[in-house]
Amino acid sequence: MGTAGMTGLHTDLIRRISETGPITLADFMATCLMDPTHGYYATRDPFGTDGDFVTAPEISQMFGELLGLCLAQSWLDQGQPAPFILAELGPGRGTLMADILRATRAMPGFAEAAEVHFVEGSSALRRIQAKTVGRDDIVWHSHIESLPDAPLWLVANEFFDALPIRQFQRHDDAWRERVVGVQDQTLAFGLGGPVDPPALTERLDDTRDGDLVEICGPGEAIAAGIGHRIATQGGVALIVDYGDWHSLGDTFQAVQGHAPVDPLSEPGAADLTAHVDFEALARASAPCAHTRLTPQGVFLERLGIGARAEALARNLDGPARENHLAAYRRLTDPAEMGRLFKVLGLYPETATPPPGLDP
Repeated sequence: MGTAGMTGLHTDLIRRISETGPITLADFMATCLMDPTHGYYATRDPFGTDGDFVTAPEISQMFGELLGLCLAQSWLDQGQPAPFILAELGPGRGTLMADILRATRAMPGFAEAAEVHFVEGSSALRRIQAKTVGRDDIVWHSHIESLPDAPLWLVANEFFDALPIRQFQRHDDAWRERVVGVQDQTLAFGLGGPVDPPALTERLDDTRDGDLVEICGPGEAIAAGIGHRIATQGGVALIVDYGDWHSLGDTFQAVQGHAPVDPLSEPGAADLTAHVDFEALARASAPCAHTRLTPQGVFLERLGIGARAEALARNLDGPARENHLAAYRRLTDPAEMGRLFKVLGLYPETATPPPGLDP
């Protein structure tokens, strides 16, 4: 492909790399997702059936309802602090928070004590969130650091998977970073020279020559900030995402129109994600306590999604009932989202873990 056939971010990246050299995968992801002119999240609403992917809150109201009741019960368990920050990282269209607020409306004192805060960088999505939630007192933040000092009840659903990662491939007892460069006038993956990142020193013990490991510095920094707030001021964080306890292998992917695509072919036009290393988040959150990593299906069943699905089904028939039951299966079935997606809870060492999760 010649440069004459390229437009937008593709051309900008080729020009930049040609002038200054290859860039890290983290730099590539951040540019593709958040470039103010051509970035994926800055220019569109990617959620729902008309977007590129569907998240759990868009599949069924039950997901947000049960997360809301989990948060409310942990608020009761910690003495009903008032006021407290009810926050969401990367709120999408606002559907999850709308369901949380509706489900917790009957909890005495919860709604009155909650101050709703969103961490969202996209102005286009902020407008959609305001309309969905329907409150005029929402406070938006570009970064988690600006959240007020107060007890924090936080949810992050499919947030950490979109944070920029770096990839390193082992070569003997050193590492080479995977980078994005230019070859034959188009974007291409390559490897940098040997490096020895401090974050990967201990990974020489559990990897072999040729293995690839991903690290997410921004994710660990955010987890550290959340953990410090909860450890010192109280609260709970529910992190729901796809991934596993330990990072190993290439999980970087691009999705466009609900299907995988080449991440280098149309920068800015596809969602870029990677599996979450929950062990790294748990370690970074210390001295905050963390729960065992729990499959989403197990977590939701413990919270009573089966009974909730049955109760809602009684008032439905025909295609509406079939769609409802299909949504229940999609959220919980191990062959769908039930096992791929995991839940990690953060809570003070002196408190009990959130309902549905084990210490």
